[in-house]
Amino acid sequence: MTTVGFIGSGNIGGTVARLAVQGGYDVVLSNSRGPETLAGLVGELGPKATAATAAEAAAAGDIVVVSVPFHVFPKLPAEELAGKVVLDTNNYYPQRDGNVPELDEGLATSAEVEQRFLTGAKLVKVFNNIFFKHLGNLARPQGDAERTSLTIAGDDAAAKLVATEFLDAIGYDAVDAGPLSESWRFEPGQPAYGPPYGSFEDPAGTPASAEKVRAALAEAKKPAN
Repeated sequence: MTTVGFIGSGNIGGTVARLAVQGGYDVVLSNSRGPETLAGLVGELGPKATAATAAEAAAAGDIVVVSVPFHVFPKLPAEELAGKVVLDTNNYYPQRDGNVPELDEGLATSAEVEQRFLTGAKLVKVFNNIFFKHLGNLARPQGDAERTSLTIAGDDAAAKLVATEFLDAIGYDAVDAGPLSESWRFEPGQPAYGPPYGSFEDPAGTPASAEKVRAALAEAKKPAN
């Protein structure tokens, strides 16, 4: 069975880890505070979960979920992530991350910037546009009438196939938004960022079909430089 490594095990990372264990995956969790601080989550997830350092989680994972603040990406273990499919959940928030002119001017997406740093990895943008409570609650088995679709973007077709198969295993379909250069379509402030899955006030969320998600992506408007 595939092992999924996690660099960052907070709201999104922890939720994906729960779904992964439910889907039969082994998970290796890490955070910035050290493996010992993950004892509670590991205990909750059971024998298929272990805690490690970020480098160890990256090395152990066949797939690695990166869920850390954008400004932390230069600290990611690039050597251990080389050759891996990296599921990037990050968003660029200038008020938190500091201003990055290249991003502010629309010359690149945050995912492209991270991919340049992780030169040997195969990055797929996913999980960044859904509230973590909705992510935990909207998973449905294949064929369910209320099956929800999540957006993905990436430059490597094989990596996007891996991401799609992983999403399927944890209860979601995938809508391919294109290469990383198109991932702005489901970044903060765009119609596909949040609304398809319901409001924050309702933690249960609202199922979002592939058609609904594609319509939201099509409504995206790139901010003027």
